[in-house]
Amino acid sequence: MTVKPAIIPCLRYQNAPAAIDFLCDSFGFARHVVHSDDKDPSLIHHAQLTDRGNMIMLASVTDSDWARKAGLKTVSQAGGNTQAPYVVIDDVDGHAARARAAGAEIISEPEDQDYGGRVYSARDPEGYVWSFGSYDPWADPA
Repeated sequence: MTVKPAIIPCLRYQNAPAAIDFLCDSFGFARHVVHSDDKDPSLIHHAQLTDRGNMIMLASVTDSDWARKAGLKTVSQAGGNTQAPYVVIDDVDGHAARARAAGAEIISEPEDQDYGGRVYSARDPEGYVWSFGSYDPWADPA
C-alpha cells in the first residue's frame, strides 16, 4: 500500500478562486479537484491542490454550522495568522524567484538555517504565511 500524507492543511479564503490561481501560479500547486457552486462559481465548496504527492484543501468562507462549531477564522478575521504551512522543496531560490515574479510578498528572503537547509517565507494575498525550504524533517539526523 502506498502511504499518502495523512495530515492535510485546510484553509479558508474570502476569494477562493483567486487564492487557487495564486497558489498555483506563485507556489506551484496544481488543481486536483475544485468543486464550485453550480449557481455561483465564485463560491468554492471544496478544493484540493497538490504538489509532488502532497495536498492542501481550501474552501470559500461561508457561514455554516461546521464553521461556527469549529470557530474557523481567516487571517483577517483572527487578526493574525491561524497557521503557517511549511513545504519541503529542492530549489529554494528558484521557487522564491517564481513566487516573487507571480506577485507573492516575500517576507523572509532565502537563507541558510543553522539546523540545516535553506528556507524563505511568503505571504499570500489573504495573509497566510507559507514557508518553503530544503530542510527535510523526515531525513535522518546528521
